[in-house]
Amino acid sequence: KKIEAFAGQRVVAVSAGASHSFAITADSNLWSWGSGLHGWLGHGDDQTQLLPRKVEAFAGKCVVAVSAGAYHNLARTGDGAVFAWGKGGHGCLGHGE
Repeated sequence: KKIEAFAGQRVVAVSAGASHSFAITADSNLWSWGSGLHGWLGHGDDQTQLLPRKVEAFAGKCVVAVSAGAYHNLARTGDGAVFAWGKGGHGCLGHGE
């Protein structure tokens, strides 16, 4: 079924995790929806989102790629920076934890 929340926008990339999903729109915004457990969605909380919601943590950044894993996610911006969030066991976030 078509995701009507993206009506009028052009989605250029998508990625699906175990219980959450991401989309990047042509204006380089990152959107997420699904389970917010472990901060998977990037909204700073653990709330489930039933509809796509823009990830405000990337406001002003040009998101060009995203990868949703089972427990963590990665995004790359146009300047080559890589961001990681979610459940950080076994050092998977690359933050030295």
